[in-house]
Amino acid sequence: MDDQCYVLLLNRPHLNLLGIRKLDKYDCATLANIIEDLSALSGSLGIKLSHFKFHAEHILIDRIHQVYNNTNFITINPAALTYTGIILCDAMLIVNISLIKIYLSNVYVREPFCHYSYLSDISVNLICGLSAAGIAVLYRQWSNACLYPIN
Repeated sequence: MDDQCYVLLLNRPHLNLLGIRKLDKYDCATLANIIEDLSALSGSLGIKLSHFKFHAEHILIDRIHQVYNNTNFITINPAALTYTGIILCDAMLIVNISLIKIYLSNVYVREPFCHYSYLSDISVNLICGLSAAGIAVLYRQWSNACLYPIN
């Protein structure tokens, strides 16, 4: 494997409705806008970005298994899977790829059930409440080099 940093961005259910729902919580950017901006930023930083949109949990798990041994980081906006996703947590532990959780809104000022996450203990970082700009901050952090080797 080369020295390039490989990142998989997993986009949760309902993100296809960004820009039209709950604008006060999620901003007005669409998922297509976010992917386009992150793809351009990633390319300029030497990050090889792939992205995947899922609605079904088993498809998400299959995709995580597919990137085993060829991805440095997985970034995910887990939505409800954060507090129900034991199988997601298990999949991440099996592949042992560094996980970063991304929440476009601040989950800690939302409903109490949003505060707990099965993924917190296995995540290396958290971006919360910064909209898509938070993801860009994270990607810039990786711009000099991938600090974590692929397992």
